[in-house]
Amino acid sequence: MRTRNTALVAAMCAGLAAALAGCGGDGGGGEDPDAGTNGVGKLPATKIESRARKAAGAAEAVRLSGQLVTKGRTYKVDMRLKADGGTGQVSTEGSTFELLRVGKDLYLKADAGFWTHKTGGHAGSGAGQNSAGQNGAGVGDKLDDKYVKVPVRDPSYKRLSGLTDKTLLLDGLLGLHGGISTGDRGTVGGVRTIRIRGGQGSGGTLDVSLEGKPYPLRLQRAGGAGVIRLADWDKDFPLTAPAKDEVVDYGQQIPSGT
Repeated sequence: MRTRNTALVAAMCAGLAAALAGCGGDGGGGEDPDAGTNGVGKLPATKIESRARKAAGAAEAVRLSGQLVTKGRTYKVDMRLKADGGTGQVSTEGSTFELLRVGKDLYLKADAGFWTHKTGGHAGSGAGQNSAGQNGAGVGDKLDDKYVKVPVRDPSYKRLSGLTDKTLLLDGLLGLHGGISTGDRGTVGGVRTIRIRGGQGSGGTLDVSLEGKPYPLRLQRAGGAGVIRLADWDKDFPLTAPAKDEVVDYGQQIPSGT
C-alpha cells in the first residue's frame, strides 16, 4: 500500500511539473509577450522606429486614412499611394474632392457644388467667372464629376500633389519629436503592435506591427495634428490616367481654397 501511495504522489508531482513547464517553465514569469512575433518588441525604441521606417520605405504601396492638421487646416484623407502616384479622396472645410496622380500628371475631380462654391465671388481667384466668362454655376455644371488636370505651375500643384506622394508623406508623418521611448503593447485592426512615443507621448506616438514585417499601423501626430491609420501595405492597386473624355480644361488657376 505504501509503495502504491508513493507511486501516486510521484505521478501527481510529475503532472504538476509538466503543468508548470507549460506556464513558463521556471515558474517565474508567465507567457513570453514576444512569442510568435517578429521580435521587434524586444528592441530599443530607436531601433523599432528605424525598422518601421525601413519597412515603410521598402513597401510598394500603402493606404493612408484619417485626419491631418497642417497650417491651421484639417484634411480628412483616404489615399492609396505608391511610388509613381496615388489616388483617393480628400475633405477639407466642407469641401470634398478626389485626387489622382499618375507620374507628374495630377488630376482633381469634384461635383458641381464644389466648383460652384469655390468659384463664387467670395472664394478662389476667379471672382465668379473663369477665363471663358462662365459664372460659378456654369463652371460647376461643366466640371461636375469630371477630372481637371492641375498644371505643374499652378500654386495648388505642390500642395495637392504632396497628398499623393508616398515618400514625401511617410517621411513627414513618421517622425516623432523628442526622446523616443517604448510604450504599451496593443492591437490595431486585430494585429498585435508595440507603441513607441516621442517625448513620452507629447511628441507623437507610433504603433508598429509585431506580426510579419514591422510596418507602422497607426500614427498620432504631435500637438494634436491628427491621427492616421496605415494599412494595405504592399497591396498593389491600378493607377491609370483618366480617359480623354473624362478630362476638361478648367481654364484658370485652381481655387486657392482647395
